[in-house]
Amino acid sequence: MLFTYPELATLAGVQGVIIYALASALPLFVFASLGPIIRRKCPEGFVLTEWTRQRYGVVAAMYLGFMTLATLFLYMVAELSAVGQVVNALTGLDGLPVIIVECVVTTIYTSLGGFRISFITDNVQGAMVVGLIIIATIAIGVETKIDTSLIGPSGLTEPSLLGWQLLYILPVAILTNDFFLSSFWLRTFASKTDRDLWIGISMASGTILVIITMVGCTGLIAAWAGLWPGSDPENPVPGAIAFFVLLEQLPSWVVGIVLLMSVTLSTAAFDSFQSAMVSSASNDLFRNKLNIWWIRLGVVLLIIPVVVIAIQAPSVLQIFLISDLVSAATIPVLVIGLSDWCYWWRGLEVVVGGLGGIFTVFLFGTIYFGNALQGAKLILLEGGLYQEGWAAFGAFVAAPVGGLLWGFGALAVRLTVQYTISRVKGTRFDALDRPGPVEQPFVQDGQGVDGDEPGSDGSPVVKKSAGKFV
Repeated sequence: MLFTYPELATLAGVQGVIIYALASALPLFVFASLGPIIRRKCPEGFVLTEWTRQRYGVVAAMYLGFMTLATLFLYMVAELSAVGQVVNALTGLDGLPVIIVECVVTTIYTSLGGFRISFITDNVQGAMVVGLIIIATIAIGVETKIDTSLIGPSGLTEPSLLGWQLLYILPVAILTNDFFLSSFWLRTFASKTDRDLWIGISMASGTILVIITMVGCTGLIAAWAGLWPGSDPENPVPGAIAFFVLLEQLPSWVVGIVLLMSVTLSTAAFDSFQSAMVSSASNDLFRNKLNIWWIRLGVVLLIIPVVVIAIQAPSVLQIFLISDLVSAATIPVLVIGLSDWCYWWRGLEVVVGGLGGIFTVFLFGTIYFGNALQGAKLILLEGGLYQEGWAAFGAFVAAPVGGLLWGFGALAVRLTVQYTISRVKGTRFDALDRPGPVEQPFVQDGQGVDGDEPGSDGSPVVKKSAGKFV
């Protein structure tokens, strides 16, 4: 939050700040709308992948689990890249040693304490954000001198092509990416009633809107105070650290406190991503059948490429946009199954549509740039949001639209193949039949369905029939 919003402010100005704040706050209401539907369809679930497994089958659930892990991987890269840039900006030192120490420390205490430790550090994270905002407010009020002659030439108060493009890009990017965040689903499933869910989301949305607007404005103030992009054109100050450039004006002892709070904030966020990755891999991919320590070891090994990429990542915002592009291709074809009218939609369409959406971005980029290599680079959004023209906008149109087209194409092929097989074998074509009632559990010889132990109240463990992939 302290990195991407100020960075976008330096790119799209006041228009970008307002759109980004609204696009971050309003999509939360989707959980209030869709959450109750998913809870009714999958009452024993607690994350989106549980409903996906029930609705679309194992393959689609594993696909979504993999995409969730890829998103968490990118979030970890962004977090380490950000803290490295902050250390370099405030001290002039290389941020790599801090990154390594942070990874080691979080790995040790998350391995020992698991999610319980993450819940505690989440509270610390919130306190650090509030503390940094208070310090930033003091820095702006006391130390920062805005040069009014820079306001007009900066162009940050004027609407821009990028600003208008963001009206579409950001809602699509943030809304679909929120679906990949387990923390939102855990709170959605944990709410006692639908009314409580609406109240909680309304309060959270209002708070987020205010705080994000305040944080985003620091990018504008840094530009108008002449602190961004700095005086060295060959080594400009990254927009992602505009918030911390303002704090750099404070006395050295305050900068030291800010640095400590920043690293603590980063550590609290990073351990949450580590714990979420362990939990997602264990539940979504291995169904909690693999020893948790093997999964923790895998996450530790994964941190190595995370660090390597983080120290080379040019933009925190770009990293988040990559994960947004993946989610924009995956989520539209996934949520079709929420409608009872679309009972014919299967897991094959979800997987083909999601991968096809990403491939469509490549096709669009190849046509737009006239070069296959540039088309491939568009998937990684190497030009970021500030590349000229309609490349970024086109990518976020191609991902969901292409995903839906590929999904319906897969549906047509599947139905054609199934119809042909039924005609050849002389069997009834039932691919468009509405699915029957969920298989009811039963007890036999004191055991639940498939030999599961009965519940504590003597009732069997309820199992629902898995969804179909084809």
